[in-house]
Amino acid sequence: MEISKRTLEMGTENAFVVLAEVNKMLAEGKQVISFCIGQPDFRTPEVINNAAIKAINDGKSTYTASAGIPELRKAVADYYTRTRGVNFNPEHIVIGCGGKPFIHYTIASVTDYGQGHEVIYPNPGYPIYSSQILAQGAKPIALPLLEEKKYNFDIDDLKRKINDNTRLLILNSPQNPTGGVLSKDELYEISEVVKQFPKCWVYSDEVYSEIVFDNKFQSISSIPGMQERTVVVDCCSKTFAMPGWRVGYAANEKLAPHLTRWVTNTDSCAPHLCQWAVVEALNSEKSWEESKRMSSKFRERRDIIVDLLNQVPGFKCLKTGGAFYAWPNVTKTCEMLNCKSSEELRKRILNEINVACLSDIHFGPQNEGE
Repeated sequence: MEISKRTLEMGTENAFVVLAEVNKMLAEGKQVISFCIGQPDFRTPEVINNAAIKAINDGKSTYTASAGIPELRKAVADYYTRTRGVNFNPEHIVIGCGGKPFIHYTIASVTDYGQGHEVIYPNPGYPIYSSQILAQGAKPIALPLLEEKKYNFDIDDLKRKINDNTRLLILNSPQNPTGGVLSKDELYEISEVVKQFPKCWVYSDEVYSEIVFDNKFQSISSIPGMQERTVVVDCCSKTFAMPGWRVGYAANEKLAPHLTRWVTNTDSCAPHLCQWAVVEALNSEKSWEESKRMSSKFRERRDIIVDLLNQVPGFKCLKTGGAFYAWPNVTKTCEMLNCKSSEELRKRILNEINVACLSDIHFGPQNEGE
């Protein structure tokens, strides 16, 4: 029996691969400090947990409409309207099993398999972007994020790469793994380029929108003329320390029914009781107080770890603008230790001092010249 080429060549999220290495070491009795998986280390706020318990006791264990329960769609629309600066209609909101499925759903909705349709994505970036582009039969076009631009891309590079075959531009701000944050001016520049290509959609991955340290979060959907062509995606995972609850939300007027049909064909619906928990998360002052407390703690840690990394011989680390990652340049360290790559350095750090982290290859191919 054979396995399809599509499956065999599909990429993965290597954070989970490294996590398996960590778990093996832990099972062997070794002590490991792990920085390899992108999730908050806080407990989900009690007000949210209590809402889930109530949902269980109220019998909220059935299927829901594929687009989600009306109460959550309204809560998301209200939240987006409050934080993105433009109005969102609950009818244009779709609830999914986390934010990740919407990468698949959106690419599948705007590209056709084997037709030469292109998707531009950030590199380094969330690895599921490139793996899903390939799995859906589109052509991935990497857009290098540059250290000298605080991990934004060169707008002229975007102009060179976007064309009539481009069907989707993926943006991620705050960014995984660099912590880069796009400013309003940068988003405006990007929108001016995209508007020249009427077939090009934008996928705006905003799952770290509530973890911005030094400036206000900005969404490209707030730029005039961009909301209708932008799929705005967020989730409860990072904002409320709920990664295992698996609830995310996407918004776009035209694509909402098509994203909903993808939900029907894959997961049927997001977990019913979890949807009620997220209603409470989005509507409760107590949950937002906890979210802001967590974000403040992430900022404190950012300040400490970036400062300490820059004290390590050969390390150079920019101060991240958001999310909860650090992306140090270790080129000189690799030279000092005779490591051929950052991946070799990562393995040495894990095996010699029992600290788990990820390397650049876990987030895409190394950009040319780096």
